Amino acid sequence: MATAVYILGALVMFLCGALLLRAYARVRKRLLLWSGLCFLGLGLANVVVFLDLVVFLQTDLYLVRLGTAAAAMLLLVYGLIWEGNK
Repeated sequence: MATAVYILGALVMFLCGALLLRAYARVRKRLLLWSGLCFLGLGLANVVVFLDLVVFLQTDLYLVRLGTAAAAMLLLVYGLIWEGNK
C-alpha cells in the first residue's frame, strides 16, 4: 500500500508541475514558471523517497531526499522573492 502512495504522490506532483508549466507557456507569468519547476522538483523528491524506501533498502538516501526537496523549495522561494521585487 505504501508503494502505491509513493507512486501516486510523485505522479500528482509531476502532473501539477506540467500543468503549471503549460499555463506559463500560455500566459508568460514568471511565478507560474517557478511554481512549475518547484513541483517538478518535489515530484523528483517523491521518486527518490520511493527509491529509498522501496527499491534500495540497504542504502540510505535520506540526504538526497532532503536535498532534492530543499532545492525544489528554494526554486519557489527564489521566484517569490524575485517576482516580489518587480
